[in-house]
Amino acid sequence: MYYVEGKADAQGQATVSTEYRVARKEVISAGPVPSAAEVEMYLKADKLVPTEGKPLTLIQGKTLPGDKMELARTLYETVNGHMKYSKEGTGWGRGDSNWACDSKFGNCTDFHSLFISLSRAQKMPAKFEIGYSLPEARGAGDIAGYHCWAFFQPEAGKGWVPVDISEANKNPKMASYYFGNLTENRLTLSTGRDIVLEPAQAGPPLNFFIYPYAEVDGKALAGEKIKRVVKFRDVE
Repeated sequence: MYYVEGKADAQGQATVSTEYRVARKEVISAGPVPSAAEVEMYLKADKLVPTEGKPLTLIQGKTLPGDKMELARTLYETVNGHMKYSKEGTGWGRGDSNWACDSKFGNCTDFHSLFISLSRAQKMPAKFEIGYSLPEARGAGDIAGYHCWAFFQPEAGKGWVPVDISEANKNPKMASYYFGNLTENRLTLSTGRDIVLEPAQAGPPLNFFIYPYAEVDGKALAGEKIKRVVKFRDVE
């Protein structure tokens, strides 16, 4: 997270740029074991990710496995079967579990919000990550938009296990892979929802943090007034 403060030029514009050099790796095993503070945080509801109510209707009446990994797989398959990856109309892309439950379609935020609601409702910590997808083919170019995925902790003492349900929905042949694995063609930028920046922003917590946030004279600048360009280049 970078904080920059400055004055606009004569045209009322200010330019900020940053460059990352990263080594991307496939995720094929459980990640680090979360701390007690993380477990507590990632069991709580977020503003648009409730742990009770409408999302739980998807598993109402089902006999859920006692084994936590199998439980997570059941929730993964439930969301994948309920949802269709689509960006039609409006409403998608906010990561609103209730909306996703009703609409039965959406993008990656909607898929994973619904999974996180179900996971946390079963006392299984789950967290949201967001960043960018990169092409499988090596090269250079523009990155049009974001991508997100989720992690869950099956039981105490175990590490974070990844899922990418929206990619599984788009590519059913990879559905088994995306339960517990992530390709290397991605870059994480932030974790969590209801984000309070540092220093804290004047406006409300951010639903999620992927695009630049700016304030002018102590007031949030509308996102459409921020021109952003994201590019990548493979160097090895």
